[in-house]
Amino acid sequence: MSSTISSPLPGRRWRIGALLGAGVLVNYIDRISLSVAGPQLQRDLGLSPEEMGFLFSAFFWSYALCQLPGGLLLDRFGIKTVGRWGTFLWTVASAITALASGYAGIFVARLLLGIAEAPGMIGNQKATGLWFPRNERSRSTAIFDSAAKFANVIGVPIVAFFVVRYGWRWGFGISALLSFAYFVAYWLMYRDPSQDKNLSKQEHDYILAGGAVPEGLPAAGQVKALAYVLSNRKVWAHMVGYSAYGYSFYLFLTWLPGYLVETLHMSILKSAAFATIPWIFASLADLLIGGFFVDYLIKRGFDENKVRKAVIAGGMSAGLAVFGAAYTVDPFWALVWITISLSGLSAAAPVASSIVSLISPRGATATVGGIVNLTNNLMGVAAPVITGFIVGLTHSFAGAFLVAGVVLLIGIFSYVVVLGRIEPIPDLPETSP
Repeated sequence: MSSTISSPLPGRRWRIGALLGAGVLVNYIDRISLSVAGPQLQRDLGLSPEEMGFLFSAFFWSYALCQLPGGLLLDRFGIKTVGRWGTFLWTVASAITALASGYAGIFVARLLLGIAEAPGMIGNQKATGLWFPRNERSRSTAIFDSAAKFANVIGVPIVAFFVVRYGWRWGFGISALLSFAYFVAYWLMYRDPSQDKNLSKQEHDYILAGGAVPEGLPAAGQVKALAYVLSNRKVWAHMVGYSAYGYSFYLFLTWLPGYLVETLHMSILKSAAFATIPWIFASLADLLIGGFFVDYLIKRGFDENKVRKAVIAGGMSAGLAVFGAAYTVDPFWALVWITISLSGLSAAAPVASSIVSLISPRGATATVGGIVNLTNNLMGVAAPVITGFIVGLTHSFAGAFLVAGVVLLIGIFSYVVVLGRIEPIPDLPETSP
């Protein structure tokens, strides 16, 4: 039914979508700033490789562990309140990093950044459920999901310019300024649909008629809602599948430059240039295939469950091209295989991410998002460590890529066989007095 409703002219929901995308872009520039500033920071502070390793991991530990609490806070206090505090705190964390006098200060700042940014992606998943009908859910999710990939294209040169020209502190300083600008924009713009005075009744009716997630708390309370969703097969299937995607994504995010340098014997500058190519294609695949193409097919009347599952399975299957990269030392073919793999994963990513808002019962979207994103982001800790261990043991990335491929196969099975139909979990009935 939702696919036959004509979209009204007002586009307030798309301005909100662009705001959420800008936030993810700033988030990821904050995250990659340490990687770019790392060599200069290590030299200036006299840090060992082990100390740098702990510094790199600090963000992911606090970020992953705060996913579920962040989801509970979002469902309890709302996107606007938690989002404002989060954007303010991550601005402070970036500023502390720029002003820190030593290792301990930077380490604490990265932990704080992980805590502050933890509700961000979950809040976006919840917001798209409130602001967009089901037949626009993939496009709206792709806006902020593709921003995570595109940050690697524009964020690295921006931060690198300030690091090289003004020193590593300004690498964090520019991200603090960008974060503050976003904090102001978010404070002024974001409201839930029922509170947004700039949202016309015509557009609001269209959003609700298209299957938007109802606003409000779960009828039975958050603790019971958490236990309820944890007992549901769909949540566990999505958790396994999305974590399988996350393993490969974080492998590429953390080890791609190292792979180009160590296996293909490129210089650091050449590897940086080569590494942007797969991320450009990944950004396009995320937005055009995982976003616009999926919603186009659903609008044309194709079964939305089959369309979403086909794109997820097809994209993650294309991710298996990582096997090809395991057995070549030719830079051209390595780049081809990695681009296919990363583009396939990115095409599947917004569709998989949108499942949170498509299956969650009323009032529990952020709770489900917290559960799923917790395990997904633990892959941000596991994938780099496991890859480093395999490379150190075998002196080759082949085994690491094979492990990523096997994990992807598990994820494909979970989505295709275990998940079932992509439809809302029944609401938990309100408990009688």
